Amino acid sequence: MTTTKDGAAKRPILSSKLFLYITEFFSGMGVMAAELGASRLLAPYFSSSQIVWTIIIGTIMIALALGAVFGGRWADRDPNPDRLYLRILFAAVWIALIPLAGKYVIILISGLLIVTVSTNFLVIAAFVSCMIIFVPPLFLLGTVTPGLNKFATDSLENNASVVGRLSACNTVGSILGTFLPTFVTIPAVGTFVTFLIFSGLLLTLAVVYFLASKVRRITCALCAAVFAVSACLSPMSGFAFWENRSVVVYEGESIYNYLQVKNLPDRTILSTNVLFGVQSVTMKRPGLTGMYYDTALAAPALADKAGSALILGMGTGTYARQLRRFYPRMSVTGVEIDAKITALAGRYFDEPDDIPVSTYDGRAWLAASHDTYDVIMVDAYQDITIPFQMSSAEFFRMVKRHLNPGGVMVVNMNMISDGEGSINEALTGTIASVFGPRALLAADVPGATNRELFAKNGEASALDGLGDLGSYAGTGKLRDASDERTQDAQLGSAMEDVAQRLEPVTSDAGATVLTDDKAPVEVLGMQAIDRLIAEQAGPYRELLRKEGVSGLLKSVQ
Repeated sequence: MTTTKDGAAKRPILSSKLFLYITEFFSGMGVMAAELGASRLLAPYFSSSQIVWTIIIGTIMIALALGAVFGGRWADRDPNPDRLYLRILFAAVWIALIPLAGKYVIILISGLLIVTVSTNFLVIAAFVSCMIIFVPPLFLLGTVTPGLNKFATDSLENNASVVGRLSACNTVGSILGTFLPTFVTIPAVGTFVTFLIFSGLLLTLAVVYFLASKVRRITCALCAAVFAVSACLSPMSGFAFWENRSVVVYEGESIYNYLQVKNLPDRTILSTNVLFGVQSVTMKRPGLTGMYYDTALAAPALADKAGSALILGMGTGTYARQLRRFYPRMSVTGVEIDAKITALAGRYFDEPDDIPVSTYDGRAWLAASHDTYDVIMVDAYQDITIPFQMSSAEFFRMVKRHLNPGGVMVVNMNMISDGEGSINEALTGTIASVFGPRALLAADVPGATNRELFAKNGEASALDGLGDLGSYAGTGKLRDASDERTQDAQLGSAMEDVAQRLEPVTSDAGATVLTDDKAPVEVLGMQAIDRLIAEQAGPYRELLRKEGVSGLLKSVQ
């Protein structure tokens, strides 16, 4: 142990061991902050699903494991603390560059893989992005603990105590590195600045060490300059850096989502995922939207009464505005988990301010409420998938209990999939197991990937065939009900079109029924998106195969 003690003694700042414990504390904090930051950096491109989280955790564990192995070898081979703090310095600079360069790396990787990978694009692209962006700095931070163990231990008599204290410092730092980004820095200043804050702490730690030791001053100055450049340039472009900044009127983050608002000539758009479409749209002209919201407006006409409605997944209030426009006497209640989306709805989307909106998870809200409604509209999405807790049979039984007799639930399904093993089949089978297959109707939305599924709260045994719900399909009954309740010719004409698209729902007796115990909606959703990407990228892959890179570049210019 002599060489270790002497190596540490060469630097007076390490003589009391306090600085070693501080180093372990900030190292643990930096690792967890980088992990939380990784999830938010990847979410706008690949979603924040459990699959992506698994990739992040797995790759980071790989990095830390390799760091521990090599850090121990290097500490035994050359017990020089300068090398350890140099690795911390480089890790800090790398993390500081992530907000500046990370988004470009992700898009480059996605662009290369989308024309070369035929299956599991999201999984592979997220994994490769994590390996390139996050494994190197976290590998370097993974070498810290074995190195500190080497420098902090004087003898075998206090070895366990020293290791325990180092472990405690690392754990406390990790706790703060977990809570601070999630509840403080990301909601307050965003992902990019969060990376800069925690990389800055690591950079400061290493610079203090080297300045106190009077070595590596030029290296410290260069690293500080790189950090300053990244701090100045990173906020200048957002996650969707290719967008026309004149139409992007808001870009920010909440605890749950990346948020982007675009103001276009005919509509205002909310996106929570920059690669896979739009989460909410409001048309600037009055009347119908021309989108799936119009088809969902069949629900009040299908219900026995249209006096009250509950919207689970309020978003920016498109459903609420449409109901207020066509059913002004209807009592409308909204539930939206993200308070920032509710704030944006009032600021950019003219959400009616007299409609109460609860900031709550839709299912938790139902569990706490005793109210019942004539119409319940379910349009809750987490990135590109339906939250698993709002896709299970237990959830739909809860919805049914909150429907008045003769009430109708409408679920927006935007999973771009059909057939055996698809998420649409699973959701349909799940809802049919609760409401009964003869109490369901579905309507596909023309020119879109949406399907609206309607379920009526009635006893299946009392239905004649499809009963009163089925009688609306392909007939003028839907328009008649709409005209009677709204006296709006525009809506009546739209309902006549919807009636022609309404079809009885066929649910295979052996179809998957999603439950709280087993609801793999993220896997099924990823598969659906994967098929869509394969269809869209197919022509480009064929072009790449036939004409090479030059032909591909010509086609996209």
